[in-house]
Amino acid sequence: MKKILVAVAILTFTACGCGYTTKSLLPSNYKTIYVGNFKNAIKITAEQSNERMYRGYRPGMEIKITKAVIDKYLIDGNLRIDSPGSADLILSAELIDFNRGGIIYDTNDNVEEYRIKLVVSMELTEAKTGKTVWKEPGFAGETTYRPSGGLEMSENAAIDAAIADLAKRIVERTVEAW
Repeated sequence: MKKILVAVAILTFTACGCGYTTKSLLPSNYKTIYVGNFKNAIKITAEQSNERMYRGYRPGMEIKITKAVIDKYLIDGNLRIDSPGSADLILSAELIDFNRGGIIYDTNDNVEEYRIKLVVSMELTEAKTGKTVWKEPGFAGETTYRPSGGLEMSENAAIDAAIADLAKRIVERTVEAW
């Protein structure tokens, strides 16, 4: 009898699931999206703070971000990429900050681990009405890396990882209602 109750309980929980789905939580009228080219709005000469004198910049980073976001929408599959005249939604964004800072130091104050953070300002609008669906003024993607040691990663590879993280978060922000 005890084995039957355990089996019934397992089947009940298995059949019910945990409620997670890969289905989009977007309204059904949103099927396509146009991703505009990300603009680079980093003012590299703007003073920031005593710890970080100037903003970082890598030429062409906004192009890599645009491509990564489009690729992530294609992989996700909940929204098809379309032209600005035909899309249901339009994503417009600009890169506003690129920061690389030390987070772990050795006893001689040498950096052992860095954090790269990319910050964008973006807005998702309905193409037909121009109505703002959501707006994110400081949306970020990031990664950490070690320039040496067992978990060594180059700065370029870390930037690519931060771009991938940002693209994943942008797509999640669009299709999931968390």
